[in-house]
Amino acid sequence: MNRITQCLHGKGTVSSMMAGEGKTDEIRPEYLAYSPTLRPVVFWNLTRRCNLSCEHCYNASGRDRGTEDELSTKEALSFLDDCRQLRVPVLLLTGGEPLMRDDIWELASYARDIGIKTAISTNGTLITPEIVKKIKESGIGYVGISLDGARAETHDRFRNSSGAFEKSVQAFSYCQEAGIRCGVRVTLTRENMHELGDLIDLALQIGACRLCVYWLVPSGRGAASYDALQLTRDEVCAALDLLQQYAQKTESSVMEFLTVDGPQDAIHLLEWMENSGYEDLPEAKNLVASMKGGCSAGIRVANVTETGDVYPCQFAQLPEFRIGSIRKQSFSEIWNDPNNPVLKLFREKKEHLTGKCRSCSYLDLCGGGCRVRAYWQSGDFHADDPFCFIKR
Repeated sequence: MNRITQCLHGKGTVSSMMAGEGKTDEIRPEYLAYSPTLRPVVFWNLTRRCNLSCEHCYNASGRDRGTEDELSTKEALSFLDDCRQLRVPVLLLTGGEPLMRDDIWELASYARDIGIKTAISTNGTLITPEIVKKIKESGIGYVGISLDGARAETHDRFRNSSGAFEKSVQAFSYCQEAGIRCGVRVTLTRENMHELGDLIDLALQIGACRLCVYWLVPSGRGAASYDALQLTRDEVCAALDLLQQYAQKTESSVMEFLTVDGPQDAIHLLEWMENSGYEDLPEAKNLVASMKGGCSAGIRVANVTETGDVYPCQFAQLPEFRIGSIRKQSFSEIWNDPNNPVLKLFREKKEHLTGKCRSCSYLDLCGGGCRVRAYWQSGDFHADDPFCFIKR
């Protein structure tokens, strides 16, 4: 995760990022990437059911997904108890569309009652004033809403649903009226990158407190369209430049900017800050270095699916990256197993990288980029990340 705003606005020290840990109202999910502990932020796919059918969905969710194999409420509550024992700081409730899970309010309320903070990732189309009331009552502290364009035509095409854009934008108003923090999530591709500036303007207009750019990962339905939709090096750099320019002129209290799924983004930011003569460059470098190798998959991030399978991150849902199942072993036991081969693969990845990544002078900061992309491209987990745009 590349924290553009914190680096540019002089708030890029590890101590400032972690200052809210333990204070119920201040801790934020993304800050845990800088924690010295291995307590993971857990992305929990509550269901693969979804009222939309997005062409880039990382786990191929959709209307045709059933409920037969989903964790029962009893199993889900037991998982939450185990998360409490492990002191999991944040649960990201995602899907599919998590609002389609019938017991979501019971689960979120229980998490709140036992001291686990929750956030929700949603397409926004099911959010109504009644749903917002339930979000607030159940203790969900942040709502991330996907917008894949600044115009209805673009967003609705991505989401394969006419009218989705209008409903998602309206969801921000409902959250704002209820005093719930909400932000924009966008997966940037060749089909919507030209709208990035307009999307940022829209996000500011509708009161989003965060704009989070995701890069396409070859997972789920995203794998089928990866080559056609993935950005070129020049397009990635242009997008990063634009994000950094907006972040530079936007107060952090208004909206923060970050990117996900590209550890090398931080290198671009640091180079940009150095060329611009930023006084806060040393602090920004320390912040990036504190992540000890960029990607947190299998280290400070974990994914639990609707059937209880555990993966290093939500984009690594491949059979060969399956860590275990909470139906057979507790999550805490799985996570703390020093001999688990998948966890060792991800936690020791830098030691075995090959090609340009191995000899790159930025390796300690980037950690070799995204291993899922490398594996998808070449079949070699330790090969170069094909998405890397850094000139070496």
